[in-house]
Amino acid sequence: MIEERDERFDTASKCICERISTALFNLPADVKKHTQEIRLRVNRPVCICCAEGTYFLGPGGRLACRVIPGLLVAERRDLEESFRNLCSYSIYSHENEIKNGYITLSGGHRAGICGTAVLQSAVIGSVREISSINLRISREIRGAADLLLDQLGNRLQEGLLLAGAPSSGKTTILRDLARQLSGGSRGNLKKVAVVDERGEIAGTYMGVPQNDLGCCCDVLDGYPKADGILLAVRTLSPEIIICDEIGSESEVTAVEQGLNTGATMIASIHAGSVQELMRRVQTQKLLRTGAFASVALLDAKHGPGKIAGIYKAGDLLAEAVGGASTDYGGNSLGLYGIA
Repeated sequence: MIEERDERFDTASKCICERISTALFNLPADVKKHTQEIRLRVNRPVCICCAEGTYFLGPGGRLACRVIPGLLVAERRDLEESFRNLCSYSIYSHENEIKNGYITLSGGHRAGICGTAVLQSAVIGSVREISSINLRISREIRGAADLLLDQLGNRLQEGLLLAGAPSSGKTTILRDLARQLSGGSRGNLKKVAVVDERGEIAGTYMGVPQNDLGCCCDVLDGYPKADGILLAVRTLSPEIIICDEIGSESEVTAVEQGLNTGATMIASIHAGSVQELMRRVQTQKLLRTGAFASVALLDAKHGPGKIAGIYKAGDLLAEAVGGASTDYGGNSLGLYGIA
């Protein structure tokens, strides 16, 4: 497992400029294994982000937990070279991704792009003068969904909404759920359709998923989630549909239509706590579709993929209707599993 994670770090870091990727290559294996993000900001120190905190790349490949003299600083030319590398020297082919703030890379890695927006008729048409890049390293961790599957049991077939803050491991767990369900590791093989709008779950490259999603999984790569869900229902007869970061009006409608065909929905949503989750109007709309019987909350403070609690969707909705002051912390909510 360590060798695989080191390889993923090295593969991802090669996508940025040579001056910085060379320094990153020489980091100790243990550091590479725990790195979640590599952040470049113009004229600022290069950051290595782990679950434990943010570190800076110092002289001789040493890490520093604070700003000290001699840190490796990303220069303007580094950002420009890195941006070209990330686009494989074809910015036009990535234009749609770039205007949405990211570039998907082979292996499922994703680079968040920050710069100056170019507006066209009040809509972002492109981005210029790139000022920062956030390279998120995709981890394929077999068994990441084991605890969740153990605690949910047959309730998974009634739908699951996976909530968590950024970098809490939502995509990693979705990936492993797809692998285990379509591979039959938990009983009967399931026909799984993954709607992978940004290519993070499957890591599809040239039409071939780079991550193992099992033998009975169909991947709709690059499809907007709403379109992909409806297409999967019409053409793939899935038993389970998996997608990440859901919540728009069109996606809620698509989820509801998918439910009416008998498909089980598994999706993720951004939220750092149950309170934050239930304050979002879209969350309540999603839960009211009946597509999600359970809500699992991830605990980013204790590392990616750690489960803070599993809640019954009906109880969360009842509490939301009953009053906004509830702390969502008791068994009255139907909390039936804590890791």
